[in-house]
Amino acid sequence: MANSQEETTIEVERDVTGPRSLTRLLGLFGVLSRAPEGMSLAELNIALDTPKSSLLNLLRPLVADAYLLHGNGTYRLGPTMFRLSAEVLAAWDFPKMIRPFMEELCRRTEETVLLGVPDWAGEVISYVEVMNSPHPVRYQIPVGTTRPLYVTTGGRLLLAFADKKRQADYLSTVSFKLKTVIPITRKSLKKDIARIHDEGLSYSLDVSMKGLSAVAAPVFDSGRRCVAALSIAGPTDRFSRELESLKTIVKEVANRASGITDLSGSQ
Repeated sequence: MANSQEETTIEVERDVTGPRSLTRLLGLFGVLSRAPEGMSLAELNIALDTPKSSLLNLLRPLVADAYLLHGNGTYRLGPTMFRLSAEVLAAWDFPKMIRPFMEELCRRTEETVLLGVPDWAGEVISYVEVMNSPHPVRYQIPVGTTRPLYVTTGGRLLLAFADKKRQADYLSTVSFKLKTVIPITRKSLKKDIARIHDEGLSYSLDVSMKGLSAVAAPVFDSGRRCVAALSIAGPTDRFSRELESLKTIVKEVANRASGITDLSGSQ
């Protein structure tokens, strides 16, 4: 009788296909999303209140498929998970919620409007929603386009509002493989993201590409975490004439999209 009970217990713990395993999986992604530096097996064991044997059964295939990365004794979210997150975000209500603000921004500035989210594992910004300018001469990219964070106005904004550890890790390891019109170095990038954070806004004229300019502002969630960059982009000749006005409009609209009622940041 004791052997039968023991076998039943073992079978339940080995069950990785049922509702219990799904709950563990969602809980795993939840705790790791709040721990960008990663968590050890022991920490996950405590956070999820799950036997280590069951956790390992869950973790191994996720690491194999790059949903998670495992190194130096810690697990963290991997590139497959970030790509999935971007795809889910594109289909989720978030872009739909932001779309009225994008429409307003496009109407008021008559420039292409982009909503970009970070893929920290891939060190890129992913554009999940794009609204094209009505002008025949305009900036245009397809939804799903990615760019290195340091290259784009929106990417540098996301870096500026990332947590300090993530910023430091990125600045210490980033490789400037994609050349820009105005050369970007570790020193200049660090200075730029500090300025962006202080101003609450990112803008550039002819930095990544000759004739292309952009302005970006952060979109925050209810926890005051920056979850996206709301940007406009277009020809430099138009931006250079209206830059201050464009900066004011982008920041105002992004603040309202975040539920912030004034430009000082009060809710």
